[in-house]
Amino acid sequence: MKYLFLFCISVSYIFANAHIFVYHRFADDRYQSANTTIKELTKQFEYFKQNDYEVVPLSKILDKLENKEKIPNKWIALTIDDAYKSFYDNGLEVFKQYNYPFSLYVYVAATDKKYGDFMTWEEIKEASKYGEIGLHSYSHSKLQTLSNEELLEDTQKAYDIFVQKTGIKPETYAYPYGEYNQSVKDTLQNQFPFRSLLNQSTGSVNSQTDIYDIPRIALVGEVNINHKLRYKTFEAELLEPMAFPKDGILKNIKAKVDPKYKSLKLYITGEGWQDVKVTNGVIDIQLNIKLKRSRTRVMIGPDVFTISNHMLNKTETTKGE
Repeated sequence: MKYLFLFCISVSYIFANAHIFVYHRFADDRYQSANTTIKELTKQFEYFKQNDYEVVPLSKILDKLENKEKIPNKWIALTIDDAYKSFYDNGLEVFKQYNYPFSLYVYVAATDKKYGDFMTWEEIKEASKYGEIGLHSYSHSKLQTLSNEELLEDTQKAYDIFVQKTGIKPETYAYPYGEYNQSVKDTLQNQFPFRSLLNQSTGSVNSQTDIYDIPRIALVGEVNINHKLRYKTFEAELLEPMAFPKDGILKNIKAKVDPKYKSLKLYITGEGWQDVKVTNGVIDIQLNIKLKRSRTRVMIGPDVFTISNHMLNKTETTKGE
């Protein structure tokens, strides 16, 4: 009986995971790397509907997180970054047809300066009747490349204009490009009244997820939505490195995991998957790898779908990057 109880808790822990997806452009063939066709969007929504997934407002998931409550496995939240005009012109109607809520993240400078590819404030207010709206910065810079003073100025400017134009105080913030470092996270978490911060990283959400580090899976082009919904959270604390190495050399990986594991899988962007040994709940391997990307993903887990996902983002950029 004891082992059955432990088994049930283990299964519940592994599979009680909601998923949050992020879109960008809709039916805009000019930008294939960020585009979702209406046919593809409808196919995904039909999959959710036919397989009994419940698309809920992001705020409903945040309620569960704040209360440390179990999040239903079949909950999904949908987010849209940048507030491109193609969402208002092409995508919004499909969301309305399925009665699916969303969270729209506004690139404030683009809307305020009336860049042609972006929604107007009037369109954003109209869209807010059907979903939630949040901040996506003022300048859409890579935040980890800004000084703390610049970050504060950018965010405050975005916040003030957003409130002035919409009459709504944004409760959530999505990082531009999904990129940040610990300093950026600490500043946004502690200096502004955001309820939650969202990245763009493969993973799922359960009751243990950091509300200031919410993973969102990007849906672009044709995707296997069933494949995306297989991702589950694995608990692993990355001890080293804590940031992108200044010399670009990833010397080692050290992480703390459940001691019951004797081996796990490790993924590093540009290097693929490898099996690693676990000793008394610790992964500690020497690598000395020259990182190929300024945005490097480190994933750890027992399989390729049950993962702990960590992003190492280069703080300083050089010309040509």
